[in-house]
Amino acid sequence: MSEPRNLKPYGDVIELIGWTPLIRLNHVTRGIRTPVYAKAEFFNPGGSIKDRIGGPIIEQAEREGRLKPGGTIVEGTSGNTGIGLAIAARNGGYKCIFTMPDKMSQEKVRLLKAFGAEVIVTPTAVPPDHPDNYVMMAKRIAHETPNAILANQFYNDANSQAHYDTTGPEIWEQTEGKVTHFVYAAGTGGTITGVGRYLKEKNPKIQVIAGDPVGSVLAELWRTKGEGKPEGTPYKVEGIGQDKIPGTLDMGVIDDFMTVSDKESFAMARRLTREEGLFVGGSSGLVVHVALHVARRIDDPNACVVVPLPDPGERYLSKLYNDEWMRENQLLEPDRVTLGDLLQHKGDAAPSTLVSAAPGQLVRQALEAGAVRNAVATGRKLLREAGSYLEPLPQNKYHSALVQLVESLDTMIAPFGE
Repeated sequence: MSEPRNLKPYGDVIELIGWTPLIRLNHVTRGIRTPVYAKAEFFNPGGSIKDRIGGPIIEQAEREGRLKPGGTIVEGTSGNTGIGLAIAARNGGYKCIFTMPDKMSQEKVRLLKAFGAEVIVTPTAVPPDHPDNYVMMAKRIAHETPNAILANQFYNDANSQAHYDTTGPEIWEQTEGKVTHFVYAAGTGGTITGVGRYLKEKNPKIQVIAGDPVGSVLAELWRTKGEGKPEGTPYKVEGIGQDKIPGTLDMGVIDDFMTVSDKESFAMARRLTREEGLFVGGSSGLVVHVALHVARRIDDPNACVVVPLPDPGERYLSKLYNDEWMRENQLLEPDRVTLGDLLQHKGDAAPSTLVSAAPGQLVRQALEAGAVRNAVATGRKLLREAGSYLEPLPQNKYHSALVQLVESLDTMIAPFGE
């Protein structure tokens, strides 16, 4: 039986934010000696790691006098930050308006509306400085709306500071200072920056590794120290990656970057759900994919890899956990790999002859049977050719003898089947 938790009542739902559990991964890590621990951020009341920044952003705006009673909070969000802001906005009676790219799941749109927010969906496939970009549109709405502020999570120091003050210290205490590697990804960059700074202050040897979706520009900009000019391309994973470097991301705190495809991300998210019982979204799949890569490379049972799981799988039932959507986007591996799939994958390198063995059959027996089948196939081909040659020949005794010979041979190999 587990130890008792939540023994005393809480005064408000906000008090439930933080101190999310750290859970060792036991099944997706088979064969890996390095322990990997997942910090389950979907235990926050709003269901994501972004609950941590909603309150601090609003409190900062209130202290600075920018947000007044009856005001409006505007933000461009992939969904989770909006929920965190909406939860924190209740006590002040603030209205919320959120812009979201159209690639985000309908579950997130409905969740934001359930919390009383107004949601404006914008096109995804536009440049970052385009007026219809979700961040640019949020800026415009905040400017045009009386008594409104832009939460500005991409350029707000309260974002990274919230993780420096809470997430980082929690990881340090939960691992008793034994954490050696912190793995995450950058959307706004607030989490990896705040946690990375805190942990490196506690132990400069701690490595911070970032994952990045294929199509995002962050990994390439980190590798080229900002001198590269990569062009972003669309990708399906939500909430992480960028088409430019956000102000809240400190690239200097990151020790390594790893790029991960949508297919790899979603496959790992599904594995976490089925093998670990952790129902998570695609970004969790991406960062755990990176964490396992890091753990294999370290190969040290005394090391400790920590990776947050940012949000739950319920927000992606229409996408990641919808087999039809996954197939339409060529992201779902077949349940069973056929011999045809294998040969097609090998292309020109596929063998010209295949030998199969029945259960309990020796390899030698299978090879002998394969040789017989090959001989039969060759004989049947030759007989067909002989028949085509005999047909136009003059009908004489030699012709009759050859026909009888062909028919006899055909009778002999008939038992072997096709």
